[in-house]
Amino acid sequence: MNKNLTFDSIIIGSGQAGNPLAFFLAAQGETVALVEKGKLGGTCVNTGCTPTKTYVASARRAWELTQSKRLGIHTSSTPEIDLKQIWQQKENLIDSTRAGLQQGLEENKQIKVFNGVGKFLQPNLIQVGDDQLEAKKIYINVGTRPRIIPGFENTRYFTNESILELKEIPNHLLIVGGSYVGLEFAQIFKRLGSKVTVLEKGERIIHQEDPDHSQLVQEMLEAEGVQFELHSTCLSGKNWGKSQVKVQIDCHGEKKAVRGSHLLLATGREPNTDLLQLELAKVNTDERGFIRVSEKLETNIKGIFALGDCNGKGAFTHTAFHDFEIIKDHVSGAKKKKIRDRILNYALYIDPPFARAGITKTQALNSNKSYLFAEMPMSQINRAKEKGEMQGKMEVLVEEKSGVIAGAMICGPGADEIIGIFLTAMYGNLHVDVLKNGVFTHPTVTELIPTLLQSLQPLKK
Repeated sequence: MNKNLTFDSIIIGSGQAGNPLAFFLAAQGETVALVEKGKLGGTCVNTGCTPTKTYVASARRAWELTQSKRLGIHTSSTPEIDLKQIWQQKENLIDSTRAGLQQGLEENKQIKVFNGVGKFLQPNLIQVGDDQLEAKKIYINVGTRPRIIPGFENTRYFTNESILELKEIPNHLLIVGGSYVGLEFAQIFKRLGSKVTVLEKGERIIHQEDPDHSQLVQEMLEAEGVQFELHSTCLSGKNWGKSQVKVQIDCHGEKKAVRGSHLLLATGREPNTDLLQLELAKVNTDERGFIRVSEKLETNIKGIFALGDCNGKGAFTHTAFHDFEIIKDHVSGAKKKKIRDRILNYALYIDPPFARAGITKTQALNSNKSYLFAEMPMSQINRAKEKGEMQGKMEVLVEEKSGVIAGAMICGPGADEIIGIFLTAMYGNLHVDVLKNGVFTHPTVTELIPTLLQSLQPLKK
């Protein structure tokens, strides 16, 4: 066993915060130990954004062929779906990204990569396999993993990670969980040819959104043939025969079962912090296992920091990367960036996408402030009409006293990009009149933002 290999910093996890931090610290002259138990790149590269959005793109192409007739394009045959090729395209993209990262790490003499699970022995000492690593500063970037709910332990199920290894289209995909992961895969596989049923224990899908937004997304997916079973409580699963699975559900007191060929559990995520032996470092976590951090991402133990999903302050690649930016800012001496400075924003990558920035209508109505509100359906926007994609709408919330934008939602063509217009205004603390008086390119969805803002009215319950 190698004893006490000493570094300036240790980073546990090579995700979207850990990798850039390693290169940054190395550029500052530090010696860095980068510990990774799995594949380099973390969730986003290997099982998250990169592979799933590749599948979204392929599913989009399949859908376009089925919709071409209504736009005057007649095809002579039904599209043939080759999931093996889609899988290989995804693999090629992941391999290319990971290879670039691997090369960069190997060429950097200040960074040494250790493969294995990093476990604390004491606050400044980590064990990885046979090696013990010591450093004054330790950065935890271990991310999260799929949460498996009770009742499915002995069932043939897939997670968001393992379902990406399928080479054949499921005949009937059952999805437990009606939030972002579940809904994205629901549309992907429906468009690729599967029958899809989503089982959600709550009264509506994406329950953290406004109720009308949940209904909007559900109606969009139902229009494509995705089936929903809401109020599906007391869920449990069992294998059915040699190849099928059965999910038993209790809906409004009525017990029934749904059978399918494949089962995806999309029931949330839990932090990988239980692997770290945090109790030996006396690092505090909350009741769910997320590491408690300060505004500069330091834990209760001086010199130990937590970045990315494992600190519970964000569950996205962009928030993880901003965590890196916070650490970079403090290491460089500026010490201006804080967690509280960022505005919540994200996108649900169904097609068309659903994107949000800032607060929801529900949050606005429950606050002590007064807000103005405006909405516009995509059916009133020429660009959406021209594309033949008129589902969805735009909404905006403006704080009445200050005139600054407090929240926005877009569901429709280009929503994941257009939301950046509102985010820019929010980060710039711009008065709403700046956007209201703007002149945007025609024909785009964005050009209707001034028109949307001209219809602002007091938000009422």
